[in-house]
Amino acid sequence: MRVLFSQTFTFHDVGRLRHEVAEHAGSCGLHGVRLDDFVLAVHESVVNAVEHAGGYGRLRLWTVDGVIRAETSDRGAGIPEPYVDGDKQASGQACTGRGLYLIHRLCDGADLRTGPEGTRVLLTMRLPRGADLPVRRGMRRIRVVAPGDGHSGRFTA
Repeated sequence: MRVLFSQTFTFHDVGRLRHEVAEHAGSCGLHGVRLDDFVLAVHESVVNAVEHAGGYGRLRLWTVDGVIRAETSDRGAGIPEPYVDGDKQASGQACTGRGLYLIHRLCDGADLRTGPEGTRVLLTMRLPRGADLPVRRGMRRIRVVAPGDGHSGRFTA
């Protein structure tokens, strides 16, 4: 597991977090529409915490086993039951109410745990094969010369 970042947030951090998630997810190999979808889903989970759960929360971002995950958590009163599964779509005239609907459709996985002590939204997106592995560079050749007893004492690796 490679943790990319973990931090608390408020309303003032929403725009910066969106850029930070895009930068980290992009550096892990997400690109194009999949990057845009992941960033929007994470953004919606952060905005929901700010708007509906007291104005603050915590966001963690990490990679593990070929996926990138984002976890948004808050201490709000929980999500009303009809909205949890994301099937309830806002009307075409509504200006709000699309967050959970989008979250469920934009990522490869969306898991919501909610109750009177808060909500945890776990979003998962598969990365291109091998994208979350650390970059390995070729080994440098080194020459070791050791004082010896008349032998050359040289070793190259």
